[in-house]
Amino acid sequence: MTSEALKANVEKALEEIRPFLQNDGGDISLVGIENMSTVTVRLEGACTNCSVNQMTLKSGVEMTIKKYAPQIETVINI
Repeated sequence: MTSEALKANVEKALEEIRPFLQNDGGDISLVGIENMSTVTVRLEGACTNCSVNQMTLKSGVEMTIKKYAPQIETVINI
């Protein structure tokens, strides 16, 4: 898979997640992809200081990204 295709798949995953985050006053944006295995995202709005954002990141965001891009090993929030 090319890096462009990988990025497109990650963006599709974020589009699937985004409405749920926006319902809670938050959002998410893709910062970058390193070594075709690590995705860096930025949780925004209400998600930045939400007490469950690490759980959201691991269970929701990482799981959905891996569904679209199985080669992704880690998702990091900055």
